[in-house]
Amino acid sequence: MRGPDCSSKEAGELLRERPQPQEQPAALPRFAEKTRSAARRTRGYSRKAAGTSAPTRTGRSTPSAPLRENAPAYPGPAPPRSRAALARPWPAPVHAARPPNPASPSSGEEWEGGRRLTARHRPGNLSHEDVEEPPGAPPDRPHRTGRRHVGTAVRGRDGEREGRPRPGRPEMAAAALTREGGEDAFRRLFRFYRQRDASDLRGVVDFSAPGGQVFRSQLSISSVSDQDAYRAGLQPVSQWKAYGLSGYPGFIFIPNPFLPGCQRHWVKQCLKLYPEKPNVCNLDLHMAPEKTTDLWGQSKEQLRRKGSSKWEPRSLLEKLRWVTLGYHYNWDTKKYSANHHTPFPSDLAFLSEQVAAACGFRGFQAQAGILNYYHFDSSLGIHVDESELDHSRPLLSFSFGQSSIFLLGGLKREEAPTAMFMHSGDIMVMSGFSRLLYHAVPRVLANPEGTALPSCLDQALPSDLPVGSVIEHSSDEDWQVCAKYLQSSRINMTVRQVLAEGQKFPEESGTNGKGQAPSEDSYHENSKAKRHKPNRVS
Repeated sequence: MRGPDCSSKEAGELLRERPQPQEQPAALPRFAEKTRSAARRTRGYSRKAAGTSAPTRTGRSTPSAPLRENAPAYPGPAPPRSRAALARPWPAPVHAARPPNPASPSSGEEWEGGRRLTARHRPGNLSHEDVEEPPGAPPDRPHRTGRRHVGTAVRGRDGEREGRPRPGRPEMAAAALTREGGEDAFRRLFRFYRQRDASDLRGVVDFSAPGGQVFRSQLSISSVSDQDAYRAGLQPVSQWKAYGLSGYPGFIFIPNPFLPGCQRHWVKQCLKLYPEKPNVCNLDLHMAPEKTTDLWGQSKEQLRRKGSSKWEPRSLLEKLRWVTLGYHYNWDTKKYSANHHTPFPSDLAFLSEQVAAACGFRGFQAQAGILNYYHFDSSLGIHVDESELDHSRPLLSFSFGQSSIFLLGGLKREEAPTAMFMHSGDIMVMSGFSRLLYHAVPRVLANPEGTALPSCLDQALPSDLPVGSVIEHSSDEDWQVCAKYLQSSRINMTVRQVLAEGQKFPEESGTNGKGQAPSEDSYHENSKAKRHKPNRVS
């Protein structure tokens, strides 16, 4: 067969000039014949790759192109050897050494697989945020599970860029990250759940179906009367289900203890009443005071008419990220102060006192609160709530609207956290050892029921409320606005006691108690943020 660069005449001349093989012996030893056959079946060998075409009638191979003098050796598998050499073991295919990368950095930098490893990207670290492609390197192929291109580098998720086998199940991947040592194990799990698809979260603790490290926790039923529970919009404490987590003493999780329809009251308060002055919100940093006096009135019509397009302009309520109540947290000094305080809402204080008493903390005083407003692209960074002067009192957390993933870690960021779901109406209490643990919210999830709103929010408030109830009826018009907001959002209320009984703030000089200077994204982070900064509350 004629090669692509050689005529039949030239091929014939080459055959005549080529030295003829020695006469074949009458019979080859059986072991040599077997070795010869095995050589032809050597993995990776092909006549085309070795520079030869199909055999001719004489049983020899003709070259596919004229041989050049001083031609570089072919780096692939070696061609068949002579019959005399067949009796010796066949060597492994010889490949040319990989030429040095012209874009490689100077000595002292580590390279692996054509990529530079930074100080934080070493074997044993599953984070791929710091992998850099060498200059001029082609972009890698996106992974089938949804890797993203960032410049020319592809940021992996599951450790495959370092030769790690990808676990077969999501919970196995999370378990591998949990067991992985090294710096900041919390951040690795944060990124894992931040990027994980909603259908791949089987390793997250779900208190609606407890098991494994979840156990039943005892409540102080006698500390809260049924009447007081009804007044706060709660079921009798005897009907609550409370759970704890092994390894987290002081942590209590209470799945939705609210009476039907009572969650609507707290949603309306967080959107209509609590953002009003004299309370402080993130919009005060960017807007004149007269433009933030009635966020509800300026937003309700726009929210009611809002469609499904994400390109529609956002209302002021949709731009709300946080609101502070009572003692207002100073984002510059990371402290509370006596000269920046407004009255704490009485209805939220009563609710918090009943929940704290049921968990064994009678006499709890609701002195400060931070309300968080999440959307599907929001997250809350890794942090510890330690600015309060009294850590013996618990931190209370109430969630409404869409679901989320909550990460509860240890006293150090090197301790891997436990992931759990938080659904609408769930209450979480962090006390004792768990009061000062690292925690975060990496992800907001759509309602797992598959509907626009959880079923617990579809229930209307009963007409006969108990005497002295802090729960108020909401008009259908107001709830329509709230429901529209919650279709893509989650609201979280956190309440804490800042000072112990009789305790006072320490004297500080040169401080301005009203120093509020957080940027909007320093508290909440969206999916476009490059890194997650430590933030407060959950």
